[in-house]
Amino acid sequence: MSPHPPTVVTGIGVGPGRAVGPAAFLPEPVAEPPSGRRLPPGSDYAAQAARVGEASARVQAALDAAATRAEGESADLLHATAAIAADPTLVADAEQRVLTDRLVPERAVWEAADAVAEQFAALGGLFAERVRDIEDVRDRLVADLTGRPAPGLPERAHAYVLVATDIAPALVATLDPAQVLGIVTGAGGPTSHTAILARARGIPCVVAARGIETTVGEGDEVLVDGGAGTVTVAPDEAQVAAARALAAQVRTFDGHGRTADGHRVELLANVGSPQDALDAAAQGAEGVGLFRTEFVFLDHDEAPGLDEQVAAYRQVLAAFPGRKVVVRTLDAGADKPLPFLAGDAEANPALGVRGLRTSVAHPEVLEDQLTAIARAAAAESATVWVMAPMVATVDEAQEFVAACARHGLETAGVMVEVPSAALLAGPILAHASFASIGTNDLTQYTMAADRVLGAVAHLSYAWQPAVLQLVAATCRGGAQQGRPVGVCGEAAAVPALAVVLVGLGVASLSMTPRALPDVAAVLAATPLDECRRLATLALAASTATDAQEVVRAGLPVLAELGL
Repeated sequence: MSPHPPTVVTGIGVGPGRAVGPAAFLPEPVAEPPSGRRLPPGSDYAAQAARVGEASARVQAALDAAATRAEGESADLLHATAAIAADPTLVADAEQRVLTDRLVPERAVWEAADAVAEQFAALGGLFAERVRDIEDVRDRLVADLTGRPAPGLPERAHAYVLVATDIAPALVATLDPAQVLGIVTGAGGPTSHTAILARARGIPCVVAARGIETTVGEGDEVLVDGGAGTVTVAPDEAQVAAARALAAQVRTFDGHGRTADGHRVELLANVGSPQDALDAAAQGAEGVGLFRTEFVFLDHDEAPGLDEQVAAYRQVLAAFPGRKVVVRTLDAGADKPLPFLAGDAEANPALGVRGLRTSVAHPEVLEDQLTAIARAAAAESATVWVMAPMVATVDEAQEFVAACARHGLETAGVMVEVPSAALLAGPILAHASFASIGTNDLTQYTMAADRVLGAVAHLSYAWQPAVLQLVAATCRGGAQQGRPVGVCGEAAAVPALAVVLVGLGVASLSMTPRALPDVAAVLAATPLDECRRLATLALAASTATDAQEVVRAGLPVLAELGL
């Protein structure tokens, strides 16, 4: 142990649990090729330009191969990164820079990728989330073209805690949890891809730990507390022993979410593919609170046909016979563009045509999807609910419910992702059968803070009292109409915050399956009246930090469970 007293760095905890081990930093990033470096006169410029496409194909193949070995969100992320590597616009731009400017291929790739990254960063929102992925692909292409190893994780003979300013999601998706005990980043936010993947993989993680890179050195012992959002450098022996004992605990979920006094709380899973659904069922999820249907539409130049959609939906429904599956209609457009939904360029896509709004210009896509969902529901025994993303007005809710009814889908609801929907929850739920709060976007829109920008990570936090006030408003609207309100955002996977949500009146929590045992254990140790008391304290707090601290102080079970 270090002779120096422990030093604590505070960030934002995004992966509950504790881990202790030596710090290991990411290898030096791929160096930027010298600016203006050009090919010698007389070079075979066409052949050099062709090397870009060849490198693109190799990088794409490597990422797709990694995706086939991964599961769930990790596989989806790797496939998405592979698609960036093969992006024809990026490749064509780099090739043109070789042919026109005579740049060496690696410099051409660097400039072409940086141009795309700048465009995405300027657009903000979920486009900005992809900047780190673009930079990761850029580095992989440059490494391939210069014969160097691809960017990767540190290679050590022992397990370690990974420390970095930021980490590409593709690396998180491929790491071995037995080797990487915990993750700490100086940048990033609680709803970034890196944070979401860390939680999904069950790795204790703290992001936005400002100054961590200069506070900890290579090989220093660190203790990561992903629940409290702290990183202890040079912990004492007692802290290390306690952390290791808690980390060794194994919890399971019995499939019955409830508070200590028996109040039922449905604990559901977020899924984005048939494999996700199988994994969620195996881990005891009571059903699916968010079935992301986008996977059926990806890599299509035209909307998929009815038969293809029905077959895909049935695979997910089949994993939960007799249980609830909440299907979200296509959440695309603007920041998640699909060729068959292409519209005019938008200066601010996060506030643009996305989710249900795409059905105004393309009603046939929604109609076909509802037809396919209805056919799949009729063919399976799951209890199917349907909800629309990005609902902002009573009219939108009313029209969506009517569209579902025309297809025989009687349980139609809305996602509450924008403040207007929360404030109008009563009138909206006079028409819709239920509401599901997407806390990631609700936080982003409430706090006017890009969810992946480290500089505003302290705002992009569901503990913000303003966000909790909107959750409370939504629950009041649900109570007025006798309609259930659930949460399917990342907040549902945070055990302490789950207690607050239940105290505010939330009836169901949907999360990454790995979080189910922890959330279930904390709820099972907390009576409903205590959930309500702590929710009241959180609502009265002046800051997100105060809200989190007062709630954690009232939940001694968190320390007992190492959360």
